Amino acid sequence: MNKNKNKNEIFSKPNTDKNTSNAQKHKKNSNHAIIFSSAVVCLLFICMSIFMVRYSMTHEIEMFDNSYNSYAKRLSKEYLRGKIYSSDGEILAYSEGASTQEQSRVYPYANMFAHAIGYSTHGRMGVESIANYYLLNYHSGIVNAAHANAELEMLTADSVYTTLDTSLQQIAYDSLGVYKGAVIITEVDTGRILAMVSKPDFDPNQIDQTWNEMLNDPENTSLLNRVTQGLYPPGSTFKIITTLEYLRENNGSYDGYGFNCTGSFTYDGNTIRCYHGSVHGGLDFPTSFAKSCNSSFANIGIGLDKDKFSKTLKDLMFEEELPYDLPSSVSHTNISPELDSHNMMQASIGQGQDSISPLHLNMITCAIANGGELMRPHLVDKVVSESGSDVKTFTSQSEGRLITEEESAKLTELMIGVVQNGTAKRLKDLSYTAAGKTGSAEYSSATKDDSHAWFTGFAPAEDPQIAVTIIIEGAGSGGEYAVPIAKRMFDGYFAQNVNSEEPDQQENAATDQ
Repeated sequence: MNKNKNKNEIFSKPNTDKNTSNAQKHKKNSNHAIIFSSAVVCLLFICMSIFMVRYSMTHEIEMFDNSYNSYAKRLSKEYLRGKIYSSDGEILAYSEGASTQEQSRVYPYANMFAHAIGYSTHGRMGVESIANYYLLNYHSGIVNAAHANAELEMLTADSVYTTLDTSLQQIAYDSLGVYKGAVIITEVDTGRILAMVSKPDFDPNQIDQTWNEMLNDPENTSLLNRVTQGLYPPGSTFKIITTLEYLRENNGSYDGYGFNCTGSFTYDGNTIRCYHGSVHGGLDFPTSFAKSCNSSFANIGIGLDKDKFSKTLKDLMFEEELPYDLPSSVSHTNISPELDSHNMMQASIGQGQDSISPLHLNMITCAIANGGELMRPHLVDKVVSESGSDVKTFTSQSEGRLITEEESAKLTELMIGVVQNGTAKRLKDLSYTAAGKTGSAEYSSATKDDSHAWFTGFAPAEDPQIAVTIIIEGAGSGGEYAVPIAKRMFDGYFAQNVNSEEPDQQENAATDQ
């Protein structure tokens, strides 16, 4: 019996050792898994921390403006909101009050800068929106803060200097008068916006009282910034783009083109007529452009490659967000390989389904004036502390080349011809040489007299400094209504006497387009 017992014990020992070894091996594997999992978690935590730090640094303003950010709300209770200045030092917005709890925002120019400067409540608009971060932060130092506290004075946050010019804004505002429409003036080599006017407008001093009324009235479009968010048929200003495509498909030349305008052009049973039934006779390409002949450009459009035309429009930022800091509309075109001949003729002269914002057209104009390179349009020059020191300066930013220098030179030459021999002759024989393109964009099928008046151009043509883009809703001819406003803007910029005489609206109305 003992022998059997010993034998059993002998045979049971290896099993015990094996179980112990398996347990130890399992425990060791478990430890490795735990260590590996912990390492992965630590690595993920480190990566997440790095991402959050980098995101916070690169999206600081975006995070600051988030409606859930309590820090921004706290700052608005600690400081009076900073001032907003024009580029020439005029105060465009400031805050006042016995305490930050009771502060109110004041806009000395009321309606004149309504859309450009905007308002600081109800979600914010304009410069008040894009500069909100700076207008709530304080960089005047502890000593100044201590002095203000000792004198029981309110601390004012940093101020913002805009690119806007008060005198040009005034001219644009007064020139647009009672019309609905938009005006934008930009420095072509910097992208600085010198004036931005949209009508109808509103008084930002009364925004709290009128907000619900404007919001609930479907007919009220006062809050719409027509410069950036308005979309209009481009009319004959689109012939700039049709010309660009023609140049690209013809080795950069329009030599040899000829057309006889009888007042209309018919293709595939569809007819395009010239504005007011004008008959232009024998035309080469520059004269077709200068006289803005619809018939000639419908003929040009039929011969263009629609696939290539679509690419050119993409190059010019159609169907995409514009490089601009505030909300802006996306311009559209229906030019595609599938487009039928009738709609292609319409599109080639800027009618049909094409639409563009004044901001976008101004950008294209600036690129032409700047040798093909587009500078990002902007409204803010610098941020300055209440003590007078510079906090941040914004430099001009290139968005790259939209067209070649050769294309820019050709288009400039043609746009000078519009002033010298065509529909913008009210800009002729001045102390500066202007270049531009007019447009009359029909928007109603009820009557052909329903059209928006366009002008876009720049000066001086030989050394461009500013670009002006204007649209007047429902006014009619661009040469008749928009060009005189452009002249006032150019005159104002070049420090000449503003022409206060009313334009002769009967002069050459049939050929002004």
